[in-house]
Amino acid sequence: MIEVGAVLVSEDLIKEEFVCNLHKCRGACCIEGDAGAPLHQTELAVLKEIYPHVKPYMTEKGIAAVEEYGTHVTDMDGDLTTPCVGGNKECAYVTWENGITKCAIEKAYESGAITWKKPISCHLYPIRTTVYPEFEVLHYDRWHICHSACSLGRELHVPVYAFLKEPLTRKYGAEWYSELEAAAAENDSNK
Repeated sequence: MIEVGAVLVSEDLIKEEFVCNLHKCRGACCIEGDAGAPLHQTELAVLKEIYPHVKPYMTEKGIAAVEEYGTHVTDMDGDLTTPCVGGNKECAYVTWENGITKCAIEKAYESGAITWKKPISCHLYPIRTTVYPEFEVLHYDRWHICHSACSLGRELHVPVYAFLKEPLTRKYGAEWYSELEAAAAENDSNK
């Protein structure tokens, strides 16, 4: 682990390579799994507020899920997540373009209807965050559906943290990201 501010960063984020390859995976991370996307408590009010602006970009079954379960749910582990169609698997905010999943929230953001891009857990994926009282831990979530992203990352020589510069900067700030880059360079030179 590498310490950057009050965040412990797994060395896997520096040594592993990753670039989403949507043409291969088709956005499977938005429709697979046993729960919706993890949410932070501060995101709940945002989701409720933006829902009317996101709704026009959603599928009918996604709208039905939000109308039934709400803009967020608490999963069986007690974690806050996005609701899913039918109660599990496909995120209610998923929409489709040419057979590839897209985020209705992000589409609303891109069109200028809202100013919030999407839940930070979605933006950071494949990084997952564990929060403790005094610090956070960032770790690399390996999932077989991301095999093509790992292959493309190796082909292009893009470390996980570099691929996720925008969401890491969104969450922790530009200064923090610069410190992460410096720590990664130092870690690389020590090999």
